[in-house]
Amino acid sequence: MKIGVAKEIKSDEYRVALTPAGARELVQRGHEVAIETGAGVGSSFADGAYTAAGAEIASVEDVWGDSELLLKVKEPIEPEYGRLRESLVLFTYLHIAADEPLTRALVESGITAVAYETVETDDRRLPLLAPMSEIAGRLAAQAGAYFLEKPLGGRGILLGGVPGVAQGDVVVIGGGMVGYNSAVIALGLGANVTILERSIDRMRELEEILGARVNLLMSSTLQIEESVAEADVVIGAVLIPGAVAPKLVTREMVAGMKDGAVIADVAIDQGGCVATSRPTTHSDPVYKVEGVTHYCVANMPGAVPVTSTKALTNATLPYVEAIANDGLREAIARDRALARGVNVLEGKVTYEAVAEAHGVDYTPLEDVLPLSPV
Repeated sequence: MKIGVAKEIKSDEYRVALTPAGARELVQRGHEVAIETGAGVGSSFADGAYTAAGAEIASVEDVWGDSELLLKVKEPIEPEYGRLRESLVLFTYLHIAADEPLTRALVESGITAVAYETVETDDRRLPLLAPMSEIAGRLAAQAGAYFLEKPLGGRGILLGGVPGVAQGDVVVIGGGMVGYNSAVIALGLGANVTILERSIDRMRELEEILGARVNLLMSSTLQIEESVAEADVVIGAVLIPGAVAPKLVTREMVAGMKDGAVIADVAIDQGGCVATSRPTTHSDPVYKVEGVTHYCVANMPGAVPVTSTKALTNATLPYVEAIANDGLREAIARDRALARGVNVLEGKVTYEAVAEAHGVDYTPLEDVLPLSPV
C-alpha cells in the first residue's frame, strides 16, 4: 500500500505521525512510505533519517495526491480541505464533534476518515488516545503550577508550599487517563489534590493506585461548584468519546473562583468542559475571564513533540500495519475497535455522537460497508 505522512501545518504543531523506526517497519513489510519534506523536523527527525529507513521524501502535492492511506497527527485545517478526496483513507486525530466545517468538508469530499480518538476496545479503552491523554494530563498540571506565578498573572502560589506554609489546591474534574496523570504530577509537586469522578468503580481503582494521597469525591453540580471555589488550579479532564464535552463548570462558577487561579481545560479539543473556555495556542496559551487564567491549548502534547511522536507511533503502528496489510475493509472486520474509529465513509457520518453534535443523519457503519468476521 502507498502510505503518506503529511507535515502538520496547524499553529505550533511540531509532531509527526510516524517515526523513522515506524517507517522502517512498514517498508520491511513491502509498503511504500512517502514522508512530506520536513515533516519530522519539529520532532527532531531529519528527512535523512526517513530515507535511511527506506522511505522517500515527497512534496505536499505528491503525499496527499498519491497516497492510499494518509497519516496525520491533527485534523485537517481549512487550507487542507481542498486536498481531501475519494479513495483516500485519512488516519488521524479528528475531534470533529466540535468542528462542523471540517465534518462537512469530510462528508462532501467522499474521503474515509478514521479518528484515532474513537478507536475503542470492547472494554471501553481508547488505545490511540491514551498516550496523548497521558502527556496532556501531565502537561496540564505543569501549566497550572507555572501560570500560578505572580509575574504571569497568577495568585503567587507555590503548589507544593514549604514547611510552615500550606500547599496549593488542585481540583481535577474527571478521573480517566487525563485526570489520573494530572493528579500524579500535581501530587509530585506536593499539591493537595482532589479528583471529582462519577464512577464509584473508577474511584476505587484510583484509591488503590494513589491511596490516601488524593481526595476522591463524587462529581455533582454542587460538588464541582464548592470544589472549584476553593481551588488554585482546576484541570478539566472530562471525556465522552467522540462527543462534545459537557460544560460542567459554568461562568458563574468561574466568577466564584479565587482571583489569579488557573483553569487548564484539557477537554478543549472536544469543545471544552468549562463554559468560558476557547481554544488557544502554544504561542498565545492563556487569557483571563473573571480574573481566572485559562490555559486551553488545543494540542498540548505538541509542546513535547519528541516524546509525543514516539508515544503516538508506538500506539498507532499496529493499526496502520493492519490497514496497510489487509486493506481497510478487512482490517475493520477483524478488529471492532478499529471499526469504531471510522467517523466518515462515502459521504456519510458513521459515528453517532458526531452526527448528533451537528444535527446530521447518522448512518451505521455496517449500512455503508457490510462487515462479517474474517
